[in-house]
Amino acid sequence: MSTHAKRERLILADLLESGGPEAPTLCDGWKARDLAAHVVVRERRADAAGGILLKSLAPRLERVQGEFTAKPYEELIQLIRTGPPRMSPYALKQVDEAANTVEFYVHAEDVRRAVPDWTPRELDAVFQNALWKRLETMARVFGRKSPVGLVLRRPDGQTAVTRKGTPVVTVTGEPNELVLYVSGRQRVAVVEEEGEKEAVARVHDASLGL
Repeated sequence: MSTHAKRERLILADLLESGGPEAPTLCDGWKARDLAAHVVVRERRADAAGGILLKSLAPRLERVQGEFTAKPYEELIQLIRTGPPRMSPYALKQVDEAANTVEFYVHAEDVRRAVPDWTPRELDAVFQNALWKRLETMARVFGRKSPVGLVLRRPDGQTAVTRKGTPVVTVTGEPNELVLYVSGRQRVAVVEEEGEKEAVARVHDASLGL
């Protein structure tokens, strides 16, 4: 049975393949080849992937990612498509769904929205609700870098407080757009920002994300 994470994995792989290794992405300093290497290292090299969060491991991550970046691009795409090795925690359906649904959706949009003529992708209600659930679960983590109080709101009025404090900025949009916003892609997220002008500017320009 297909899952959201598996679907987004294949969409990401297709976008990376069609764009080519030199295609731009929304990740600062990264072309498609760099993004592909990141995805592979994250789920296949746990000994290095810790450097994504831990500064002490960053040098090892940089070295290992450099090694994967140098691999043939087609090989990287195939490794993404086939997924993690059987012994990897990511090979477990529950772990894959929890850890990769947002990860792969965001990176797919990193490729899609890096070109001038991108258009919003239509998402079904089930997937939107799945993304919203992840936002609710990880709200405080997503918003910890916000310089002001931050509230996320769906068009139907459901809200998630990502950071308490004043002044408060309320960001309204569909769950997928809110995911992009709190992942540091504010400039391409289709949302409405409400609050004091200076506060809105501060959160809009902040380095949000995990």
